[in-house]
Amino acid sequence: MALRNLPLRLTAGAFILNSGVEKLSLSDEAAAGLQAMAAEAFPQVKSMAPAEFGKLLATGEVALGSALLLPFVPRVLAGLGLTGFAGALLWLYHKTPGATIDGVRPTQQGIALAKDVFLLGIGLALTLDAFRKR
Repeated sequence: MALRNLPLRLTAGAFILNSGVEKLSLSDEAAAGLQAMAAEAFPQVKSMAPAEFGKLLATGEVALGSALLLPFVPRVLAGLGLTGFAGALLWLYHKTPGATIDGVRPTQQGIALAKDVFLLGIGLALTLDAFRKR
């Protein structure tokens, strides 16, 4: 792991890993709430059982957070994983009713979702850094 990537990987990885670990013990009711929110952007998740959706989301976040924190995971893989995850979160932001003023700028309620743009920036920085000439 390049020293210059350490702050990016540590901050994003710790944040995402913590989020995933917290979701490992979601109640069925909480999982159903997250599933309903996700279904606004990704209608395919409606067909899943809420508990199954919750476990899948938690496992994905734990895996991504761990990949960002583990130094032997190549930065291009960590960066691509984070970029994809952040892209999905921003799509959710874009599709959530009342989250944006004009499809881009956040409403007061949408700020919590719009902050995921920082994760996209970190993912892109890690990915682009992997293609840097030595």
